[in-house]
Amino acid sequence: MREGFACVRNPMNFHQVSRISLSPDVVDGIVFWTKNPLPLMSRLEELRAYPFYFQFTLTPYGKDVEPGVPSKNDVILPAFQELSRKIGPERVIWRYDPILLTDRYTIDYHITFFSQLARRLEGYTRKCIISFVDLYRNTQTNMNGLGFAALTEKEIIVLAQRLADIASKHHLVLETCAEQIDLEPYGIAHGHCIDRSLLEHIAGCRLSLEKDKNQRLECGCMASIDIGMYDTCRHGCRYCYATHSLKTVARNTQVYDSNSPLLCGQLLPEDVVKERAVKSCEEGQLRFDNC
Repeated sequence: MREGFACVRNPMNFHQVSRISLSPDVVDGIVFWTKNPLPLMSRLEELRAYPFYFQFTLTPYGKDVEPGVPSKNDVILPAFQELSRKIGPERVIWRYDPILLTDRYTIDYHITFFSQLARRLEGYTRKCIISFVDLYRNTQTNMNGLGFAALTEKEIIVLAQRLADIASKHHLVLETCAEQIDLEPYGIAHGHCIDRSLLEHIAGCRLSLEKDKNQRLECGCMASIDIGMYDTCRHGCRYCYATHSLKTVARNTQVYDSNSPLLCGQLLPEDVVKERAVKSCEEGQLRFDNC
């Protein structure tokens, strides 16, 4: 951000690189996805020029499913609460996803654990996002041996009803992420993880944003630019579609360079770097109800 730009490789074309401006003049907001914000916590002040919020994933799974995630009780829950105290509960969205079933992680287990988390997070967040696991080719392989079973529609509805009741008890809005099933009858709306209304509220202005046409039909996110990179997370979550191989993760993270414009690695002579045209979507009219 101090440099004012980032470079991002096209995941489908390694040598095609986009140079993306990070100027506050064109960046209308930043959405962070995280399971552990601690490395960033001491540097939040450096983001003061940008409207931003966090999608914070906090699940009920142990080391068998999320081997690299620190202790939920001792590390992650306190980090969630501290982040909320620093930036406000409306800017820390709790993600309880993906929901998956195994011999260990049953519907009753989810109900019990969700209730415990909701109780401890009450007042530290306003909203919880849920989704049900999607199986991709790599996730199917990674989940071998867990005794995984896909949720039936009946199981989804039963579980959703119970989670909605618990969320309401703890003053949480419950929404789904990119789910086709309609859970509106149980008070669960289709969510917008990149949320225009929330960004407008934080920024104090109207934003001319449209639904992201490059996402799945069920996804309600606004159009954005992802400056992340596949195969760079060391949490090793076995349901993760963005990690294809822990060997690739190790190789990528070993070439991390804080002076590089890329998240990991360096620009190569054969790379074709093109400036991506970006502009602010701010309409410029203050919203007095949000200021």
